[in-house]
Parts: sequence; structure tokens; C-alpha cells
Amino acid sequence: MTKSAETTYDLVVFGATSFVGQILTQYLYDSYGVAGEVKWAIAGRSASKLDVLKSGLGTGAAELPVILADSTDDAALKAMCEQTRVIISTVGPYALFGEPLVKACVETGTDYCDLTGEVQWIRQMVDRYEDQAKASGARIVHCCGFDSIPSDMGVWFLQQQAEKTFGQPCQDVRMRVKVAKGGVSGGTVASIINVAKEAASDSQLRKEIANPFSISPPEHRSKVRQPALKGAEFDKTFNVWLAPFVMGAINTRIVHRSNALQDARYGKEFTYDEAIMTGTGTKGRFAAYGVTAALMGFLTASALKPTRWLVEKFVPQPGEGPSPEAQKAGFYDLRFVGRTPDGKTMITKVTGDADPGYGSTGKMLGEAGMCLAFDVPADKQGGFWTPASILSDNLLGRLTSKAGLTFEVVETR
Repeated sequence: MTKSAETTYDLVVFGATSFVGQILTQYLYDSYGVAGEVKWAIAGRSASKLDVLKSGLGTGAAELPVILADSTDDAALKAMCEQTRVIISTVGPYALFGEPLVKACVETGTDYCDLTGEVQWIRQMVDRYEDQAKASGARIVHCCGFDSIPSDMGVWFLQQQAEKTFGQPCQDVRMRVKVAKGGVSGGTVASIINVAKEAASDSQLRKEIANPFSISPPEHRSKVRQPALKGAEFDKTFNVWLAPFVMGAINTRIVHRSNALQDARYGKEFTYDEAIMTGTGTKGRFAAYGVTAALMGFLTASALKPTRWLVEKFVPQPGEGPSPEAQKAGFYDLRFVGRTPDGKTMITKVTGDADPGYGSTGKMLGEAGMCLAFDVPADKQGGFWTPASILSDNLLGRLTSKAGLTFEVVETR
């Protein structure tokens, strides 16, 4: 069962006045206009803020429809969902504000995507609503921003190429952040702090967060120990030093869920991890130790009540983030190394042409929503999907033709 196409809108952006919501709205306006083939609207709780947003978009934006809805108003959320086929939500931290909208989408059979990176919240949503989503036809797709589209689609692309070149997928894949330039948003920081805060007081949650298969179906568990970089380490493939990547905690979980939802297409003993390249020689080694210490210090301070206030005082606040100029000046280059069981190796890369967390995320999130609205077959089952497992080829095409990403094979041997 899927929702009828006879709705007022193809897509609604909920939380349009948030930091990422504004970037996303501008992207959709610039790319698809208002009076074109795509019927879309913006939504939020403040009419005045939505009007200000529209006034800054450009000529013709006055015709962009507005829906008023608050994340705590179940009736308003349900009424919004009944008007559209797809909802894109930018209202986070999702663990604090996200569940009512997911519930409304599931109840009305409305497709949904967001940019959460909160693995504990995703686990809760899957546990509470997956059966109902399958029944209603709602396709729920979390993590459609920098976490986790480049990682998820990067592994998906590598595996397609490996199957064509080697006749089999790679059993082991490692992602390395070669370079990334971009600012930090207060919304992202708030989400990370909230996860650390919850985990500090919940031992079961800490165990859940440490489990690489935490959001995979119970029957999908590899017997092979998963790699997990916890400190500085030397990478012989690229001859560089590595440090832990903060987004790896969510990206690895999404990649494993994608494998599970594709019937273990990457293999039942598939392994995956992520890290940041910090450079070569002594300089790279010290940088790796420095990044590790800074990350551990931030997470520890966020988890402890006596120091959390200090972290919150000096980091960007929700609604704050990099300037438009900084977003455009940003970029990223990710490298993926895959190895087959018989030792064949493939190296691929994924690049983005804007700030990873915001300029690029806005474009990726927008195209994920468009993909859900126009490219996913009507008979595709409802449930909790990942970008690679439901959007796959269609999303890859949109990312490369519209969103400024590239996917390329660098080397095979």
C-alpha cells in the first residue's frame, strides 16, 4: 500500500526556518522554482519567520505555500502529512523533537526523510514503528545528509563496481576522509551533546551505541569482529596516519543496515570502518593524537554535567552555522578501499563541492526527498530504509547531476 498521488503537494519541508532548513529551501527554490512541475511547500511553527524566509528566496517566492505546524501538535502534524506524499524534516535534535512527526507519517502512509545522526533515536523509531510503516506504506529514510549519504552511497557505488570488475563484492571496506573543509552548526553540536548526555546516564544505551549492528535486523549479525579505530593508527594503504572520525559512529551503522536490507549483498561477513587521514610522518602522527584527544575530550566534557555547561557556552548554538560564502568554499574528498575475499583491491573516491555538513547536506537532503517523491516505485514496501537500500541508482544520478557529488574508481589491483 502506498499513498495516493492525488495530494496537494509532492513534498513539504518541515522546519524550513532552521539553519539547514533555510539552505534546503533555497536549494529547492533555485532548482525547482515554485510554479513548476514540482508541487512543494514549507512548514514550521512561526508564520512570521516563514514569511521572512520566503521574502529572501527570490522573485516569485511569494507564491510558495506555507503550512503551520508545531512538532508537539499531533493534529497539525497529521493534517500536514495528509496534504503531501513526502516530508523532509530538519527539526532536531531528533531524539527530543522528532518522534511525533515520524508517528504522523507512519499513521498516514507518508514518505519521510531527515538528516539525523542520532543512532539511539533511529533504533527507537524502528522498534516502535516499523511494523506499522510496513502496513501503511510509509517509507522512512533517516540520515540523508553528510551523515550518511556519502558513506552509504560510496560503499554502494564501490560494491557495484566491484561486482562488475571482480564478479563479487568486497568483503572488507574502509572509508578514509582525505580532506574536508567546512564549518560547524549549532544544531549538529546540540545533537552530539544530547547523545553524550543520554549515554552518560544509561549503560544500556552505551552498549547499544557501541554495537555496529545496533540498527540492523536482529538476524543480521556478522561473526567477524568489526574494526573500530579508537586512537591514532598508521594506514599502510595510503601511508598516512589516521584518527577516529566522529561521524563514523552513525555511518557504519547505516552501511551495515543497507547491507542487511539488500539481503547481505556485501556479504554476511562484511566489515566496515571509517577514519580521518591526518598526514604523513611525525607531523601526521602528532596530528592524529591531537584529533583523538580533542574528540575524546569533547565527548567526555559533553557527557559530564559539571563540564557540559562550559561546552555549550563556547560552541555554536542551534540556528548558528557557517556563512553562505563559507558553505560554498567548503568541499570534501572521501576514499574507499575495498578488498574481496581472494585479495583483489579497489579504491574509489566520493567528492562534494560544498561545505559537507550544510551546503552539501542541503543539496543531498533535497534530492533524497525528490527521489522519494518521484523515483521510488509505488509498490516498494513501507518500512525503515536507508538511502542506498531504497534510493540507489536514482539517488546516485541525482547526486552527480544536481547535488555536486562525484563517484569515481581510482584504482583496481
